[in-house]
Amino acid sequence: MKLRIRAAHRRADCALLLAAGVAFFGAFPALAYNLYTDESAQVQLASDPPVVVAASPVEQAVAALSEEQSCLAEAMYYEARGEGTDGQKAIAEVILQRTHNGNYPKTLCGVVHEGANRHTGCQFSYTCDGSLSRPKNPIAWRRIRELAGNIMEGAVRLGYLTGRATHFHAVDVQPIWAENLVRTVQIGNHIFYRRGPSNGS
Repeated sequence: MKLRIRAAHRRADCALLLAAGVAFFGAFPALAYNLYTDESAQVQLASDPPVVVAASPVEQAVAALSEEQSCLAEAMYYEARGEGTDGQKAIAEVILQRTHNGNYPKTLCGVVHEGANRHTGCQFSYTCDGSLSRPKNPIAWRRIRELAGNIMEGAVRLGYLTGRATHFHAVDVQPIWAENLVRTVQIGNHIFYRRGPSNGS
């Protein structure tokens, strides 16, 4: 009788140990999960700054060149897309001439967007009259952007279409500033001017 009781106790002890083992190992994945998903660890990971790979000097130069091309094409498009190739090249010549003049910014984008943040200070009216918010004609834009790229690469030479002009206006307006400049040429619907000896080189 005593042997049967002892055997029963051993079986009960084994069952308890087995149940404890199952409970422990069953809980282990959850314990491990909690260890690796601790809230403080999550906050630390979330606060780590993102890894930013700096662009190489070549990539930066290519991006800057592309931006300059876009600015030149933009001015050619909005000011002279209906003026034909000569009219568009004339606008490009004015912009490039300004980059070589100490009175203006040294970059194409700087020249094109000069004063655009002031309602009355725009050098090119399209930069502050709402034109930029309207969609471009994709065919005309692609053609003019390609022309701008060719001009910048030297594949298309401008020569002196405008006589070194730094200013222009449409034929149907007469701005006050035109009285103080030297008229050089009319190309299409635009009249071009440069500074005279008395108002700067």
